[in-house]
Amino acid sequence: MKTILVVDDSRIMRNIVKNTFSLLKIPCQFLEASNGKEALQLLMKHKPDLILLDWNMPQLSGIDFLKMVRATEEYKKLPIIMVTSEAARYNVIEALKLGATDYIIKPVNEKNFIEKISKISL
Repeated sequence: MKTILVVDDSRIMRNIVKNTFSLLKIPCQFLEASNGKEALQLLMKHKPDLILLDWNMPQLSGIDFLKMVRATEEYKKLPIIMVTSEAARYNVIEALKLGATDYIIKPVNEKNFIEKISKISL
């Protein structure tokens, strides 16, 4: 069974992401974090197969979390998809340059979400 870490400071958004992911019918368990700091703790403890990550969060932003994770050899190839309202082209480019696997702009479009997740071999 795959482990998916959903990181967003909005509980509603975490639920939307989990519900949309469930349309893929991939057997998985979800871990949730409301900020990058909590996400780091869950990452070290559970070693997820995929991270779905918001950009704007308290304590540790998604982009800072991404930088920290990609600086660790063990997690260089871990799929991390940004799921964020940061839609500016320069934000997308920055996240991809820092090692995001892909980028999904909120509000989440089911078709687009499924297409991007399906590209990742889980």
